[in-house]
Amino acid sequence: MFTQITKGIKVSVQTTFEGTFFKNYKVHYAFGYTVTIENQSKHTVQLTARHWDIYDALKEMEMVDGEGVIGKKPVLKPGKSHTYSSGCLLTSPMGAMKGYYQMVNLANAEDFDVEIPTFKFAAPFAIN
Repeated sequence: MFTQITKGIKVSVQTTFEGTFFKNYKVHYAFGYTVTIENQSKHTVQLTARHWDIYDALKEMEMVDGEGVIGKKPVLKPGKSHTYSSGCLLTSPMGAMKGYYQMVNLANAEDFDVEIPTFKFAAPFAIN
């Protein structure tokens, strides 16, 4: 598991290898990841947006930005957490992701970024 805390917000990520398949006559590697965002601060916060840097060993880095996570903009009261799962397709059996969540402190309307730790993907057959 990969974990990082920024301004009292703890982000933990667990990855899984989902398998291989062919798309457009090329093999692709499917990876899943589950993220838990835990509010360890004293303030109620809301996740409003996300930014991802996706690294594929055989391609250039790809950046992805969007609102919320999986269609939601969760509000996290102190001591509460939000967990969601998503996935990533790579052209290589190895890669990584990192990024940040844009959050807002609902007490004072202050925006801030929460770092998502770099987490790695590796198909079991690709590891020595």
